[in-house]
This record gives sequence, C-alpha cells and structure tokens, in this order.
Amino acid sequence: MTGLVELSRRHLWLPPLLVLVLLALAIGIMRPTTFAPDQLNIKVAAAMTLILIAAGETIVVTRGGIDLSIGGILSLTTAICATRGDPGLGESLVWIGFVLALGAGVGVLNGIIITLGRLQPFVVTLATWSILEGCALTVLPAESSGVPKDWVAFAHAMPLGLGIPALLLAGLIVLWAWFSRTRTFGAIRAAGSNERSAYLNRVSVLGTNAWAYGLSGLFAAAAGLYFSTQTGAGHPTVGTQYVLPAIAAVVIGGTSLMGGRGTLAGTIFGAFILTLIGDVVFLLKLQSYWQWVMSGAILMGVVVLTGLAEARGAKGGGH
Repeated sequence: MTGLVELSRRHLWLPPLLVLVLLALAIGIMRPTTFAPDQLNIKVAAAMTLILIAAGETIVVTRGGIDLSIGGILSLTTAICATRGDPGLGESLVWIGFVLALGAGVGVLNGIIITLGRLQPFVVTLATWSILEGCALTVLPAESSGVPKDWVAFAHAMPLGLGIPALLLAGLIVLWAWFSRTRTFGAIRAAGSNERSAYLNRVSVLGTNAWAYGLSGLFAAAAGLYFSTQTGAGHPTVGTQYVLPAIAAVVIGGTSLMGGRGTLAGTIFGAFILTLIGDVVFLLKLQSYWQWVMSGAILMGVVVLTGLAEARGAKGGGH
C-alpha cells in the first residue's frame, strides 16, 4: 500500500491508468469485439466531448480554482451551431472562430472578476453558468437538428482509417505536451501551489487567472462544437450533463483540488473510465443507476489515495 501511495504521488496518472486497464480487461472478457479498430473509434468519439471540457477544467483546478461556467459555454455553443443554417466555408470559419473566442472571452472575464473582486470561483462561475444557460435557451428554446450538414460530414470523416475524434485526441495530446512546458503553465501551477509565494516571485495573479479560465472557456467551446457536429443537433441545456463528470474526470485523473498539480494524461484516463463504466453496467445487465454508484466508488477511492499521497508528501517535506 505504501509503495502504491508513493508511486501515485510521483505519477499522478498511474492510479487512473490502472483502473482503466482493469475496466478494459473486464469489458474485453465480456465482449471481445469491443476493442476492434472500428469500436475503438466509437469509444474515442463517445469520450471526446468529456475529454475536451475536462482538459480546460484541469488547467483551472491546477490553478487552484473551479469552473462551473463550462456547462453554460457548452450549451450556448451547441445552440449557436444549430442556428447557422448551411453557411459556406468562409462563413463557417468565421462562426467557428466566433464561438471559440466567445468561450475564451467568457473565461477571461471570469478570471478578471474573481481576481479583482476577490470572489470565490465557485460562486462567480456558477452565476456565469446560469446566465449562459439562459442565453442558450434564448437562442434555441428547444433541441434542434439544425447543425450545418457540412460540419457534421466533416466530423464523421475517416481520413487514413482514423476518425476525426482520434485525430483530435492526438492533436490535444501534442498541444498539451507543448503547453505543459511553457512559462504560462508554469506560472499557473506555481500560483495554484502557493499564490502568495508566486506573487512574491512576480507571478501575476490576474494573469494566471485570466489564462486558466480563458483556456477553460476555450476548451468548453471546442467541446460544444465537437458535440454539436457529432450529434448533428443543438442542445440548449446539455452542459448540465457534463459539469460534474468533467470535474470527476479531473479528480480521478489525479489533479489535486488544492491546486499546483495537474496532468492531462490522467484526465484523459479519467474520462475514459467514466465512459467505459456505462459499458460495464450494460454488459452486466444492471440498472442504469449502478453507473453512478460505480463512478462514485471509483472517485472516492482515487480521492482517498490522492489524499494519502499528499499527506505523505507533506510529511516528507516536513523532514
């Protein structure tokens, strides 16, 4: 147990990877065709919305905050996508750029309000979530299948035998590999670990909040674009379904809610865990509520293990 705790402290992604492997083995035994190449594309496609929105949340939690407005951004983005008709290439690029900029702008505004007002991120982003959800219902009062056909066709293309979701996941991993080595992410991590110490070392609190929440909003908007093109429809309240799972994926992935530590690899594993739990429940022919029970049990186990690892790290630091 001590060895596992120590490994978990050094490699945040290890516990969720072990859980994911066990889930995959169980599913593979019950249904061997699950992990055929075509089925893997389907699994990635099913998890990608959660992965995208949780990637942004990972940055905010690493900063030591929380972002609930991702739900409103996701909902509003799908609503906008479903009301564009069938634009040409140029207009499509403009609208895609607009919704991504809107998500990032909302996030930056959250970061500024939290910093200058010295307010709790939970309260500010909860309020933003509510406002954006109302805007989404204003733009699109009910679910609609009005997403541009060309967008949907592109999202379901299979270049090189790989789906767009798989290529998107690969691109996200490459992007994170670069971003995690930048001074910006280093400042976000430092501010999340010890804000006062970071400030004394000339790390801008306002800047790190603006970057963290801005990127969170950007990823939430990207998740909304992806979701709407995969389903071909706009859902003005769909964000409600993703806020808590996104936070759960981040925590299961090993990112500390205390801030200062975060990894995209763990978040990706966490998102796949939450996605595959549904398959386990289905294959075992259990009632659907068991998905929530199993998700909660895994989340509790990871939180306990992470807490032990952090306590051991603090004890070691004290010596």
